[in-house]
Amino acid sequence: MQPDWHGAEQVTSRHDPGQHDPPQHDPPQHDPPQQDTSLVAVLLEVERHVGSAGWDQPARLFALVSTARLITAEPALADRLGRPSATLAAGPDDHLTAVEQEHFVPTADLVEDLIRLSWPESVDGCAVAVERTFLPAGVDVELPDDPLGAAEVVAAHPDRRDVRVVVGVDRRGGRHGIARLRSNQQELLGGADLVPGLVEVLAHTLT
Repeated sequence: MQPDWHGAEQVTSRHDPGQHDPPQHDPPQHDPPQQDTSLVAVLLEVERHVGSAGWDQPARLFALVSTARLITAEPALADRLGRPSATLAAGPDDHLTAVEQEHFVPTADLVEDLIRLSWPESVDGCAVAVERTFLPAGVDVELPDDPLGAAEVVAAHPDRRDVRVVVGVDRRGGRHGIARLRSNQQELLGGADLVPGLVEVLAHTLT
């Protein structure tokens, strides 16, 4: 898959340091490991960017690229990011910029959509933002074997929980996930193993 640099007006950039597995309610990570700081920072920007458009959105895909290398290759992007190219290019070596892939059209099977992707070496990582509905542990409900039928039952259940998950990986082995519950939008959950199945699929696209 060739990254779409022309979507850079929707890049989320800052210099601050499926049914898939339901998110685990790990406590927010305020002090991530140093090697993961750049990945966590760009995922926080992606979550804010996606969240600014509200809820009930399809899955959205982002390429994660070294900001310094991106500005060196595409100087005109600095103006679209609203910052001088020299300032952006001189930022931290591991600083990442997220570029939304606007041509990505997800189907009902997000995992299958992602498995088909392969990023070029110019892409340092990738991230996906997706909304999911799940039932909290302890809710007694019988789900049909059919995935679509099960999804309908969950969506109609009065105790359902809607969550936005942003998951990303990079070529250095970094992986992180961020989740925001619709019912408690002031709290942001995070962790490396937040959605392990989705993390593994994303990591596969970089190989």
